Amino acid sequence: MNNDVVVRAVEVLRGGGVVAIPTETVYGLAGDVTNAAAVARIYAIKGRPADHPMILHAYTLDAFEGFATITPALRTLAERFWPGPLTAVVPRGPSTPSTVTGGQPTVAVRVPDHPLALAILRAMGTPLAAPSANRFGRVSPTSAEHVRADLGAAVELIVDGGPTRVGVESTIVDLTGEVPAVLRAGAITPSQLSSALGTFVVSRVASATRVPGTHPSHYAPRTALVLADDAAAEAQRRADAGERAGALTLPDDPGAAAHTLYATLRALDEQGFDTIVATLPPDTEEWAAVRDRLTRAAAPRA
Repeated sequence: MNNDVVVRAVEVLRGGGVVAIPTETVYGLAGDVTNAAAVARIYAIKGRPADHPMILHAYTLDAFEGFATITPALRTLAERFWPGPLTAVVPRGPSTPSTVTGGQPTVAVRVPDHPLALAILRAMGTPLAAPSANRFGRVSPTSAEHVRADLGAAVELIVDGGPTRVGVESTIVDLTGEVPAVLRAGAITPSQLSSALGTFVVSRVASATRVPGTHPSHYAPRTALVLADDAAAEAQRRADAGERAGALTLPDDPGAAAHTLYATLRALDEQGFDTIVATLPPDTEEWAAVRDRLTRAAAPRA
């Protein structure tokens, strides 16, 4: 690990700057949650609506004291899945400004599983607000190069931690209702959460709680993305009609598909197609994250 990079990142963050950091899911655009100017800059850089909440990241569960209510369910999930690609929604603590939560009484928290992110968070002590390091609604970055392409000089520092391991955003589970509910699909499934909590966890529910990544149109490449039963055949049909169309091809394994999804979308985006055609994978827990991202990426854009 490059300790100089960690020292520099912490210096920028403590000075109110914004730093792109690697996590195991996607790269995050991080700022000191206690610094109002830093939080405002994150929203401005991303072009993110003010009512769209951010996820707080910290080194350990105990670092969220005062920023979030550490419930028994949160502690149970933290012991089982943190560090890792799981975000939990709990009541907001008094130290978390409402600007970070989109004005809601809840806050989303997680401990990421990446050595550089953890080193930066440990040195900071306090949590960082860190949504994905891209323009709002676009394909999330899974490498430092993606961040540079999206944000350029808008960020003081980009910490290069290599390609991300998981490749899609964390699972978000809401722990504030009568029944735990998955509000965003990710690598950790409702069945795994149910097993850890010893209670049924629902998924794909309508919720009054706003969480990141659930806008109807999201994760979208610049090129129009359409869904078809057979992506290759539809792309060929469009090509025969004179359209420049490319087919999205992903591995058969859900984890491998998630890992390569965003990088593949970005590569197709750079090839000058008029349309990218994709086929939704099976409607199962293991494939839920990829299905969700493709469905939102293909949705009509506001």
